[in-house]
Amino acid sequence: MTDNGCGTPIGELRKTIDGIDRELLELLNRRAALAVTIGERKLAAGGELYVPAREQEIHLRLEEQNRGPLPNRAVRHIFREVISACLALEKPLQVAYLGPRGTFTHLAARKFYGYSAELKPAAGIREVFDNVARGRCAYGVVPVENTTEGVVSHTLDMFLEHPVLIGGEILLKITHDLLNQSGDPTDVRRIHSHPQAIAQCRGYLERAWPEIPLIEAASTARAAAIAAEETGAAAIANEYAASLYGLRMVDGAIQDINDNFTRFLIITTRETPRVAGEDYKTTVLFAGRDRAGALFELLQPFADHDVNLTKIESRPRRGEPWQYIFFLDLDGHRDDPPVAAALAELETRSRFFKIVGSYVRGRL
Repeated sequence: MTDNGCGTPIGELRKTIDGIDRELLELLNRRAALAVTIGERKLAAGGELYVPAREQEIHLRLEEQNRGPLPNRAVRHIFREVISACLALEKPLQVAYLGPRGTFTHLAARKFYGYSAELKPAAGIREVFDNVARGRCAYGVVPVENTTEGVVSHTLDMFLEHPVLIGGEILLKITHDLLNQSGDPTDVRRIHSHPQAIAQCRGYLERAWPEIPLIEAASTARAAAIAAEETGAAAIANEYAASLYGLRMVDGAIQDINDNFTRFLIITTRETPRVAGEDYKTTVLFAGRDRAGALFELLQPFADHDVNLTKIESRPRRGEPWQYIFFLDLDGHRDDPPVAAALAELETRSRFFKIVGSYVRGRL
């Protein structure tokens, strides 16, 4: 049998692929050995093993050099795993995330850090922040916003209590599946899931399962564990949770809105170096004085300097009834001249001001 292109027999083409695979393996091991050497020298000099800016530089360079047919998204994914595996030879990167295993936060952390990072599940968002602030983990991953259900207020509140920064963001498309032990819909007697997952599937549940009780769980992964343990229980969770807990799909993609995305934040105690050519966002916390027009005056510098604001949220300031802290996301890096000028004016007008981070905008 021959291929339909150049006429070379498929067997010969496969031999060529096998040879390329051997070359790739040799090159990957050479790369890994060099990474270990660099890591040893960094440790001897008291430096950091993992430098996110360096990883971003690698991805950008490879995407510029890529001539296909692999798309840039695939190239980034492949080299994220290569970098993750090389880092694990030096010292596994420890990343805290909102657990347990199988949650969407777990998926987001895997997407960003690869399979060789040491991902540590935490029982709650506060525990993720504590692990990072106390140095138990270099990074943490927490949900902050969903396109259907809005902001995760508990995450915002933790920035007021912990000396951490935002080092990046991860965007993840959320697909919910209905799972149980058999895959048979007649075995569904009750449905477990996290309240947000239930809310995101409310229309489907009312149409397809109007008589079935809905039971809230601490997470979609916990719901999957319950479904694996209890006869008659089903869970709204993801495919990864299904594989972890040995469940089968009753119905797939049951979310009411197909374009359903969650934004996750990477938290760290380290400043994130800037990488030329990347698209940046900046997050700021501030509080103004309690008088008419105060918020308008605080935001006016951004209009004056043509800086686009992408999000603003308010949270109560503890210990000061009816006083609020504002969380502001804006386009650009804190060192961009227009952004720097606007932030300088905001700081002089605020009674509280903190730049939480300038970080690379997340990609799908």
